[in-house]
Amino acid sequence: QVQLVESGGGLVQAGDSLRLSCAASGGFSSYAMAWFRQAPEKEREFVASDGEGGRITKFADSVKGRFTISRDNAKNTVYLQMNSLKPEDTAVYYCAARPDLTWLSGTIASAPNEYGYWGRGTQVTVSS
Repeated sequence: QVQLVESGGGLVQAGDSLRLSCAASGGFSSYAMAWFRQAPEKEREFVASDGEGGRITKFADSVKGRFTISRDNAKNTVYLQMNSLKPEDTAVYYCAARPDLTWLSGTIASAPNEYGYWGRGTQVTVSS
């Protein structure tokens, strides 16, 4: 079982950058990692995920070209680098994990119900 703790959220201005971190415990290297976000009164939505130990990645169209996901297996940490932030990026950002089956399926999971482990989230607020 893996436990996840996010950090790095905050209040920034439009156009700024922010890097979120998610520290994991318990078999990190065998898990596929993802970031989701949820704005007030909206459903949780996919942001980014990885597979095959971080070798491949997937992004939501809304963040493609601005956000990157990476991991440091030695530190059991996954990162979300967010550049050119927009007010519509304002949300609580959640880290999620699932056993990495990418080698078998050939696809990267991007639906919330595909991930069984979740952090408590970190707030990101982007002012205009």
